[in-house]
Amino acid sequence: MSDMKKILECVPNFSEGRKSEKIEEIVNPFRGKPGVRLLDYQTDKDHNRLVVTAVGEPEALKRAVTEAIGAAIECIDMRQHKGQHPRMGAADVVPFIPVKNVTMTEAVEISKDFARQVSEKYNLPIFLYERSASAPERENLSNIRKGQFEEMAEKIKRPEWKPDFGPWEIHPSAGVTAVGARMPLVAFNVNLDTDDLTIANEIAKKVRYSSGGLRYCKGIGIGLKEKRIVQVSMNMTDFTKTAIYRTFELIRTEAKRYGVNVVGSEIIGLVPMAALIDTAEYYLRLENFSMEQVLEYRIME
Repeated sequence: MSDMKKILECVPNFSEGRKSEKIEEIVNPFRGKPGVRLLDYQTDKDHNRLVVTAVGEPEALKRAVTEAIGAAIECIDMRQHKGQHPRMGAADVVPFIPVKNVTMTEAVEISKDFARQVSEKYNLPIFLYERSASAPERENLSNIRKGQFEEMAEKIKRPEWKPDFGPWEIHPSAGVTAVGARMPLVAFNVNLDTDDLTIANEIAKKVRYSSGGLRYCKGIGIGLKEKRIVQVSMNMTDFTKTAIYRTFELIRTEAKRYGVNVVGSEIIGLVPMAALIDTAEYYLRLENFSMEQVLEYRIME
């Protein structure tokens, strides 16, 4: 690819994490397409969710995501969907992230154009969020998604929750979708050795910014029934200002109040190298360390 080509990242989240044939139908549009590269896709049975990470030239990427949303609408019925992760639609959220030769302003315009096209093609109500939001109360995805699919049919009738694009009613089986432009985030989960969801919820309250916790951190408690444990599930919206290790240590400290231990953590999707280097630097107590000492970073220069 030419150095002057515009490259975007898109990380659409779909409400299917259990049935492999449906997952493949949704992911296939990202394969073998000129100008698009499928980087990663991950599923979670407890969350019942699929997270796809793809990069590409804006128009080619938009076409692939549009096709994937069409596949999700065909194979996901939200009236039958059950999962631990909050959700409001078959194609739940579609963020665009500027990567190369694309400004945030351009990414916002691309997201709006995409939202308009998709809403017209599939008769799908779409809310704009994050940097693309049409009102301050719509910037935070959790505000839009509050009530989830089950309450969205009534919520969407209120004037303040009229969709930015598409019909003023939910799609009967696919619900609604949020589309926007944002900076890279880190989806980071911490597992606890208890099955008491109340504890995870209480710790999440202490961690997330909206209830007095860490800036640039969103968090909820989730039960992982197959593992018989609970999880504090988070989105770190700016890891350069609130580091992963800071969140991890706060969770570990709060867990001690309940006699609970951290038994593991996970990152969903891709993560910027700098976010991991920052954490390694903290735990290894490295002095005067810089990214210039990372082999892969030097190779990519």
